[in-house]
Amino acid sequence: MATIKDVAARAGLSVGTVSRVLSGSSKTSADSRRRVFAAAGELGYIAHGPARSLRRSRTDVIGLLVSDIRNPFFSELAHAAEREAAGRGYTVLLANADEDPMQEAGYLRAFAGQRIDGLVLAPQGGDSPQLLKLRASGLPLVLVDRTLDGVAIPSITTDSAAGVRLVLDWLRARGHHEVAYVGGPASLSTGAERRESYLTGRAEVGLSLDPALVDEGDFRVGSGAEAMRRILGRGARPTAVFAADGLMTLGAIQALRAELGDASYGVDLVAFDDLDWFSIAWPPISAVRNDAAEIGRRGVAALVDLIEGRQVSSQRVPVTFVDRAEPGA
Repeated sequence: MATIKDVAARAGLSVGTVSRVLSGSSKTSADSRRRVFAAAGELGYIAHGPARSLRRSRTDVIGLLVSDIRNPFFSELAHAAEREAAGRGYTVLLANADEDPMQEAGYLRAFAGQRIDGLVLAPQGGDSPQLLKLRASGLPLVLVDRTLDGVAIPSITTDSAAGVRLVLDWLRARGHHEVAYVGGPASLSTGAERRESYLTGRAEVGLSLDPALVDEGDFRVGSGAEAMRRILGRGARPTAVFAADGLMTLGAIQALRAELGDASYGVDLVAFDDLDWFSIAWPPISAVRNDAAEIGRRGVAALVDLIEGRQVSSQRVPVTFVDRAEPGA
């Protein structure tokens, strides 16, 4: 089994630096973290021995690994999860994967070295050997917001298909045909499910099937702007834009304003996720209300059930739709 000295040698860093990175210290550089996480992954290193040692005794501490703490959805999820855990007598160790599979792997290794009772996480998609190791160790795990194909871990997720259906019905009621879709990455279950639901349902409500109207981002502001610019750059002039999350909606608006000027104010906007500022934006932004707080609460409740030996089933959290469009506009 690899040791911390082996990781240090592979990364070309001191043992002290490697130790600080693996313990989650903020006093390390981004380059050091990348090198340590890469070396630990190549060597299959798990801090402090086998993860199964975590199960020797209860600590009343659980881990929470979110995808992007700057995303209001995950901030709300984390806040609700921490409150739910506190009410049940648990302390939460919070980590941010930053939408980066390598950073996720590093934090999973760090959690493996801590005496936690279980872990709630929003996975970064794709194969995750470190997550599979934790699962094999017997550590209770619950996925939130996202799932992983072929991995039997209970999950608490949004009913994305139902949310997209609400948007499609709204677009039809508004009389739209040329609609731009700014989707999330196909590598993530949320991105894939929302895209598939939109593409398979748009013909039914009379929307254009032009592939030029569809593009993809990574659930962040910049990628939403880039995707919208690419759509406009193909000559498309949509009368409405549907973005697959709140932050990409902001990016799409930025691109519309920059590229179309005053004409952009005539474009209907609709988002999956309802951010606080949508209610005061102009033009108004309609949205699928995706209950991040309920997902966080249910995720912790499910994890506690697992820790205490009760069976848990995956759950879909219902969504609602907030129509902010001006009547007759």
